Order: sequence, then structure tokens, then C-alpha cells
Amino acid sequence: MAAAPELISPRSTRVAAARRLAKRNFRGKERLFLAEGPQAVREAAAHRAGGEPTLVELFTTLDAAERYAEIIGAARDAGARVHLADESVIADISTTVTPQGLVGVCRFLDSPFEAVLAARPRLVAVLAHVRDPGNAGTVLRCADAAGADAVVLTDASVDLYNPKAVRASVGSHFHLPVVTGVPVERAVQGLRDAGVRVLAADGAGEDDLDHELDAGTMGGPTAWIFGNEAWGLPEETRALADAVVRVPIHGKAESLNLATAAAVCLYASARAQRAGSTR
Repeated sequence: MAAAPELISPRSTRVAAARRLAKRNFRGKERLFLAEGPQAVREAAAHRAGGEPTLVELFTTLDAAERYAEIIGAARDAGARVHLADESVIADISTTVTPQGLVGVCRFLDSPFEAVLAARPRLVAVLAHVRDPGNAGTVLRCADAAGADAVVLTDASVDLYNPKAVRASVGSHFHLPVVTGVPVERAVQGLRDAGVRVLAADGAGEDDLDHELDAGTMGGPTAWIFGNEAWGLPEETRALADAVVRVPIHGKAESLNLATAAAVCLYASARAQRAGSTR
């Protein structure tokens, strides 16, 4: 009879180190974050930044290792240390109510703002004063789906490596450059200097998204600034933009939530840019 595979001890220093990454100060100190579930771990295993593999460590239950054998193989091929763990250890590390048996430890993915600008981006999402990690991760996912070139989080926004943000992005962390900790004034000025028109999304905006599309002003390089979930963008941030644009409400809804408004704006720009490139 084959010997049972050896499981990592719940008291292991590796388990303790992974558990600490649920806290922002430890993530910042170690420049590591957690990616949970098969989709996020699969993307992490395939990702490299600066020539280095992003996934450095993986904890998996025996059942998950058998079910997702190709992910385990990709993790090992990427050079990650793979630890078999029982469900209680995974639950201890995980930040979800119902863990899926895979928890990866990944290197930070920050891109330098200057590198994003040098690439001459055509579509960028800027998150200013966004405090909810779920919203931040969802906007990142929307930007990824719309084909944006980068997402920029200002220094007043939430930590994009918060486990809730990582879950909400469903792997999009690994698909496009992410810049963090940039003052909003620097973000706007840098984008404008790179030839990007900066639009602030705000329900009280003087300009209407439909009118912008009809006027043909949306086809060029564009950055959208999205603000706080509860109180939107402060006046000083709106004043930095080239225009303040509202998403029209044609029905009786009071407003759109942050992620929905971001999706509408980003897809509007993406469509206008594609239309302009085929003319």
C-alpha cells in the first residue's frame, strides 16, 4: 500500500507566513499577496513579471490537487513551492467562507507609472478615493474586459491586493498593468502629457456620455477617473479633468453603482476607439 502523502503542519512557519498576508501591513512589508481558487491560481501560475514567476508558493488539499492537476503542474513548472494541506489549514489561510482548496502566494504586480505612460496607453481606468475592495476588484475586471491598457489606483484608494479585491477581479490582476499609490494630480498630469484625454465620471457631470459619443469626441486616447462609492469625486478632483461626464439615466433608477458605471464608460470608449480605428 502506498504511503499517504505528507501534509504540511498547521504550525509550520510557511502556514503562519501565508496567514499573515490577510493583513495589509504584512502584504506591504513582504510584497506578497494571496490568490484563492482555481481561476486566480491558474492565472498566477502562468504569469511572469520582470522575468520572475508571479506565483511563489501554493497550498492545496489532496482533493484539489487531484481535481486541478494541470494547475499543480503549472505551479511546479513556474518554480512555486507546492504544499499539501488538510482542509483546516486551507481554511486557516483562506479569507473566504467556503475555500476551494487552492491558495497561492504571489508577488506584487505593481507597474511603474512611467512605464505605463511610455507605452502610450489608449484606455486607462483611474480609481480615486475608491475604498471598497470588492468595487476596486470589479472595476479592474471591467477594465480588463473592455481592453483597457492599465488601471491606476491613487494613493487615497484601497489596497488592490486586499483578498476581497483579488477575488472580485477573478484573475484580472494578472492581465493588465496595475499602478498603485499615485497622487491623483500626478496621475492626471502624466496622462495628459502622454496625450490622453482625462474624463471624470460623475452623476452630476455637465457633459452627457451619449452626447460625447454622438459628437465623436470619444475615439482618442482616454482615461476615466472613478470616485468613491458613496460620495463620488471631490470638486478638486473633478476640476483636474478635461470634462466631467455623467452616464445618462433613461429610466427611474436613482443612480448606477461604481462598477456598473465604470463598465458603461469603459465600453463606450472602447467601442468609439474601435470605430475610429476602422475609418
